[in-house]
Amino acid sequence: MTFCIVKIGGSLLDVSRDIVEGLVSRSERGDAFLVVPGGGPMADLVRRLYHEHRLSEETAHWMAILAMEEYGRFLADGTGAGMTCEIARTASGVEILLPYLPLMRDDRELERTWEYTSDSVAALVAARLSADLVKATDVDGVTLDGRIADEISAEELIGLETCIDQGSLRILMRYGRSCLILNGRDPQRFIASLRARKGGTLIRGRGVGRSGPDVRESLYPGIDQST
Repeated sequence: MTFCIVKIGGSLLDVSRDIVEGLVSRSERGDAFLVVPGGGPMADLVRRLYHEHRLSEETAHWMAILAMEEYGRFLADGTGAGMTCEIARTASGVEILLPYLPLMRDDRELERTWEYTSDSVAALVAARLSADLVKATDVDGVTLDGRIADEISAEELIGLETCIDQGSLRILMRYGRSCLILNGRDPQRFIASLRARKGGTLIRGRGVGRSGPDVRESLYPGIDQST
């Protein structure tokens, strides 16, 4: 059995539940997934309120975490996925993480800035569980110099505006984890890419060519990647 953490971004709202249904279908073959929801339009509202009403960083932080909870319930509704308030490995099936309660107990590594978004929550969850992280988003990967990077170190992306937030890069570096960025606009293609370990950008927390976890190597071991 393979266990994987999948972060589903708010940019995929229109197809997000199709992705969850695809993961549920994969789980019926023995795989298990913990889904970390993005903030979606609810987080966008928090950002607007933060700027327009001068909210404190602390208040905006917890409002954004609650936005993730709302998106999480949306992802679970009618998809066959369960919901959990625990940061723990899923024994089977698909669980949607509702992060408010576990982060209320311990969110020490999440700084109160907009550089730490739901991406950072997903990276922290992956670090705590020593698990693979895949981010489903609306782009094909990290674009550098006009092309999609196949593999890059998190350190090289510090200070650059890309499809992953700065806080998650710091967490990946701190724990030596990796994150695979995959386009989720086509849910069937996303599930196929996830299974085949092809496509997207692999962001290595320990740098390209160094030892450490590799999502592409550990997901679905034994699958022939040449086909």
